[in-house]
Amino acid sequence: MGIVKISDELHDQIRLSSAALHRSINAQAEHWLRVGQLAESHPDLDYSGICALLHVQARGAGTVDRAHGAASSQLMGGRG
Repeated sequence: MGIVKISDELHDQIRLSSAALHRSINAQAEHWLRVGQLAESHPDLDYSGICALLHVQARGAGTVDRAHGAASSQLMGGRG
């Protein structure tokens, strides 16, 4: 674990989103970091595809999400 310095404005945005989505501030920031990391690794995917990848990761990356098969298949196919 480490400390990351962010602007007050970004912290306020994280606080607002965390309250709206019932997450801790740290959980919201971590979610945004994961989404951003996947967006950079998979520039061909939209937000829905990135969410599909997060679901695959949450399941241990062992199954393809039938609702988001194409995006999940891209991950399982070794893109990265």
